[in-house]
Amino acid sequence: MSQRPNILLITVDQWAGALLGHAGHPVIETPTLDALARTGVSFRNLYSECPVCIPARRTLMTGQSPRSHGDRVFRPMLPMPDAPTLAGCLRAGGYQAFSVGKLHVHPQRNRIGFDDALLAEEGRPQLGAVDDYDMFLAERGHAGEQYAHGMSNNDYVWRTWHLPEDCHVTNWTARETCRQIQRRDRDRPAFWNMSFTHPHPPLVPLASYLARYSPAEMPEPATADWARDPEALPWALRFVRNYLPERSAREHRGLLAAFYALCTHIDHQIRIVIGTLREEGILDDTAILFLSDHGDMLGENGLYGKRLFLDASARVPGIFVAPKSTGERYRGVTCDGIYGLADVMPTLLELAGLPVPDSVDGISMLGLDGRPHLYGECLEGPRASRMIRRGDWKLIWYPAGNHVQLFDMARDPGERRNLADSPEDAGTRAELEALLLAELYGEDLDWVEDGRLTGCAAPPLTPPDERGLSGQRGLHYPQPPLELSGKVVGAG
Repeated sequence: MSQRPNILLITVDQWAGALLGHAGHPVIETPTLDALARTGVSFRNLYSECPVCIPARRTLMTGQSPRSHGDRVFRPMLPMPDAPTLAGCLRAGGYQAFSVGKLHVHPQRNRIGFDDALLAEEGRPQLGAVDDYDMFLAERGHAGEQYAHGMSNNDYVWRTWHLPEDCHVTNWTARETCRQIQRRDRDRPAFWNMSFTHPHPPLVPLASYLARYSPAEMPEPATADWARDPEALPWALRFVRNYLPERSAREHRGLLAAFYALCTHIDHQIRIVIGTLREEGILDDTAILFLSDHGDMLGENGLYGKRLFLDASARVPGIFVAPKSTGERYRGVTCDGIYGLADVMPTLLELAGLPVPDSVDGISMLGLDGRPHLYGECLEGPRASRMIRRGDWKLIWYPAGNHVQLFDMARDPGERRNLADSPEDAGTRAELEALLLAELYGEDLDWVEDGRLTGCAAPPLTPPDERGLSGQRGLHYPQPPLELSGKVVGAG
């Protein structure tokens, strides 16, 4: 490449890989992302190695696996690892680097290599900082009202946004990114990280976007053959259904409409940022990468939320638009290679012509070949699950109860048939289990005996304590006490 490109990394929170018009979704409107996919590369098998917010973002910003960076659970008070970061490497290579939105690191004001970071961290005083977005609301006369809508960060009740449209966090994130683009040093390349907090709950779309979706047109949640008997589910899945119970058909249609409305709102705000790049005369010289930290089950198999390796939770969207100077190689391409979030940092460093640190576990995605296989790990104790994705096959292991799922993703992309006990596929299961065994460490080794997965006993399920309403925030004026307990509120 003749010159180093600018880089725009667009991240969203809890947006599943299937929720895109160009991916064949029957309802959702994503015209901007669809156009970017037609212009660039659509990665169809991009996975979150640990599909929960903080571990996924640590992987994204360090290029490290959860084993390397130290979190496969959700540890809000865990400092960033002593390793080079994506922003730090780009800055060391001459880039200016700015972030707007959600970083989800500790301490919250750790810039992890960015020149500056404007934060929207969803009102977490237990982590010791006040968001820049909260400060903006106060300046607009809405001090402490971010959560006056009454919706929770980890539940699926919904309503429309309660403040003026320009006060929505999605608008704020796009607007502040545009300002950073306009204020850049024009003599150096730039890296912008635009990190939207939605469609992660709270489900509070603008009324104008909710009006685009009729609840009656929402797709019915799919239920696989193996999920028809709730009592036969792996214990970790039963825990999720116990904590986030299945919604009625009416509730489900309403929350889907609200969720999709948040996605379309983001899609349209991305247009303003792209328009700013175009009018600044740098769009052709800017690489764009869009992805999510993880997905959301959204009622599939009666499940909601993340922390699972079923595709709705673990597979994320990935769209890459290369600078125009690269020619046709990355234009209108669908890539079926298997990748993880750890692969983003080496990809962007290669694009910038910079060396990849030895600490990075990922590989560059620019070759479009994918990994031989990808290992995923999420949570510890009885809620843990582990994954191997290789070629057309996916194996998920739930240690509690020693339950295995095996899916042929080519013939069964919806994961409807569990082939773990199929005699014809026993050889494939054995091969994938061997790959998974080679990745285990720590407490996982207690669940292995004589080279076989043995798991652990599944504990009894108890009714959840719902008095906190899944981490409901209150009135944030006066500001709730700032402290450093790191206490996880809601489902994290």
